[in-house]
Amino acid sequence: MPVPSAANSLSAKLLVLTILFVLLAEVLIYTPFIARFRMTYLEERLAAAHIAALSVEAAPDLMVTKQLQAKLLSYAGAHVIDLIQPDARVYMLSRPMPPEVDETFDLRAAGNWALVRDAFRALTEPRDRVIRVIDRSPKDRAQRVEVTMDERPMIDAMLDFSRSILAVSVAISLIAAGLVFVTLHALLVRPMRRLTAGVVAFRRDPDGAPPLVPETRGDEIGVAGRELAAMQGTVRAALRQRERLAALGTAVAKINHDLRGILSTASLLSERLGESADPEVRRVTPRLMASLDRAVELCGQTLSFTRDGALPLRLGPIDLRALAEEAGAQALDTLRPDGERVEARWINDVPAGTVIQADAGQLSRALANLTRNAVQAGADELRVAIAPRAGTADAPLTVTVADNGPGLPPRARDHLFQPFAGSARAGGIGLGLAIAREVLRAHGGELRLVESTGEGSVFALDLPVAGPGAARPAPRKSFVPH
Repeated sequence: MPVPSAANSLSAKLLVLTILFVLLAEVLIYTPFIARFRMTYLEERLAAAHIAALSVEAAPDLMVTKQLQAKLLSYAGAHVIDLIQPDARVYMLSRPMPPEVDETFDLRAAGNWALVRDAFRALTEPRDRVIRVIDRSPKDRAQRVEVTMDERPMIDAMLDFSRSILAVSVAISLIAAGLVFVTLHALLVRPMRRLTAGVVAFRRDPDGAPPLVPETRGDEIGVAGRELAAMQGTVRAALRQRERLAALGTAVAKINHDLRGILSTASLLSERLGESADPEVRRVTPRLMASLDRAVELCGQTLSFTRDGALPLRLGPIDLRALAEEAGAQALDTLRPDGERVEARWINDVPAGTVIQADAGQLSRALANLTRNAVQAGADELRVAIAPRAGTADAPLTVTVADNGPGLPPRARDHLFQPFAGSARAGGIGLGLAIAREVLRAHGGELRLVESTGEGSVFALDLPVAGPGAARPAPRKSFVPH
């Protein structure tokens, strides 16, 4: 998928949303402003009407000429003015034929919502109405002023004010949107576009894409960039590892046929050794034949794996104590990396009569890998036991393998179950623990490191409880056995 165009980019959406939100804010500000403008306009007309009405008090016999009365009404912008004194005296100015009043507004009891409602009703009123406005006098709160006036001049003033507000709002929205856009584009959009371009390029060509250079900023964008760069490195390493595993599987598949033939010949010769008159030869021959049979079976499993991609299991009831004893014998019957023969003690604390459902060959292989790693690292005492079970009936059966070796170095712990990276000794390829974990996972369990110090390491093999009729766990993809 290509990088979005400018019209569909995050920058364009950000600009449009910023303008819309600023205009929305201006509308919310305009609402009380226009109500306040109408209120101020009416208060000014009332103040002018009060001043005009006071001229009646100064006139002889409280009477003014028609010419003066017309000038005063024109000054106040009214048809009729009534000034009601506290003692109920009324000073009145009126045109000869005042028009009929369409609606009356009493500002003394008007609340905020009423003022807003009346302001928008006035803006949307199509008729030229005549209104009466009542309020206390702005000059003397003890007096009441009533003014009958045309509404259209007030509406025209409100429209002029609205146009001014609109022009200012558009200018403010454009300036604010521009500033917000430039700022957010520099802080968010541009780094996100770089991240997006890096992701797209990496998806197209994981090996050939240039490495992403993360920014040093400490916010979420910087964290995302650094994590993405680290993820790209991890994925590239995983792809290279998969290529190596694929090449290794192809090579093993090619040599397995010849290797099985060689092992078959060795098995036939070992059978003849069993007829030897030497008691020592006859004593070790069964173990030699068992090892050769196991090697032939391992080659067959390797061919099955390279063909099907799944670790084959043959589940059945097995004696866990006998299996542990056999696995320990295999592990101790080996050499250390320096060629020295292993002189270690194998302590089997698995209770007699412990029967589980598992693949005997694969589980023995996992135990042998654990113990072989320990003795090759320098351990001279190993102990296998069963950890105390939890109270639930379906709690997993946990087998622990402990040694008194030097423990795992930090590098091995960081890449413990990663093939070709988790070896704890020089010359190791790091497949033993990875294979052991795949065997446990194929059984529906797990292999985990409990602890590792300078006084030894403890591994736990969690096996699910399954009866003879239990469904076979779904096999998982395994590594090529070594």
